[in-house]
Amino acid sequence: MPFGNIGIGGLVLILIIALIIFGPSKLPELGRAFGRTLSEFKGATRGLVNGEEEAKQGE
Repeated sequence: MPFGNIGIGGLVLILIIALIIFGPSKLPELGRAFGRTLSEFKGATRGLVNGEEEAKQGE
């Protein structure tokens, strides 16, 4: 099942490269940081969308 234009093989290759570059002890920390960043981004975009919808309803 492809993830965008990257297949399973591509994801495995990216994971192996990250493992080589950062080492096994840093990967969980990087994963948590990525998850927090993604969560904050989703929250910010959700807030923008809700603000636009409220502005349209107020007109």
